[in-house]
Amino acid sequence: MNREEISRIAHAEHPIKSPLDDDSVGRLLERGLPRGDEHVLDLGCGAGEWLLRALATRPHLHAEGVDISEDALAQAATAAIGLGVQERLVLHHRKAEDFVSEEPFDVVLSFGATHAFGGLLPTLAAARRHLAPGGRVLLGEGFWDRPPSQEAIEMLGDFTDLATTVERVVADGWTPVHGHISTRRELDDYEWACWGSLAAWALDHPADPDSTHVLETATTRRREWLRVYRESWGFVSLVLRQTPDHA
Repeated sequence: MNREEISRIAHAEHPIKSPLDDDSVGRLLERGLPRGDEHVLDLGCGAGEWLLRALATRPHLHAEGVDISEDALAQAATAAIGLGVQERLVLHHRKAEDFVSEEPFDVVLSFGATHAFGGLLPTLAAARRHLAPGGRVLLGEGFWDRPPSQEAIEMLGDFTDLATTVERVVADGWTPVHGHISTRRELDDYEWACWGSLAAWALDHPADPDSTHVLETATTRRREWLRVYRESWGFVSLVLRQTPDHA
């Protein structure tokens, strides 16, 4: 079983794929899509959960999603049909960093996909290339809430603390107009949902040749979260606009 399939199982109960509850997602979309008729791009959309939620509640919205996973895009297309929003959703199967569009977008989203661009600032640079004047970026990024262990850095990456993260964004020419720091409950609920879904799948499919591997993955992830980085890792979601001098 490949990583993509494991990820699909892990996120079955938490399709937003970020440590955010439904209310937080709703508030971020309200702040990021104030008109409701925006043209939205999601770089690294996966199964399109952010776009689907936005389209389902905003009948004049149009959206495009880019992802390297054919399976995830197929899930997004099927879900869009079920919601009746397929005519307002365009999906592109390619690397997010290679995507080119003739028209700019009012809003660009990127949650859990900064690794695809090589980090926070390269992700913002990619968003800027697609953004219309006066547009907004919705971005989710991890940070260290306290000094991490070397083991935690090796597992998750060399993030900075929250203050430095925001300072880097501002220095790059962006003004935060809204922000949300995931609560401890959101962080824990996300992790429990992910490795719990994996463990449940493995126990429900004992005859599957991948069940042992999936259960081991769930056990490893649980240990890492509870013993290695739970007390040091955080997640911030930002709604950004370009600072006038950098537009």
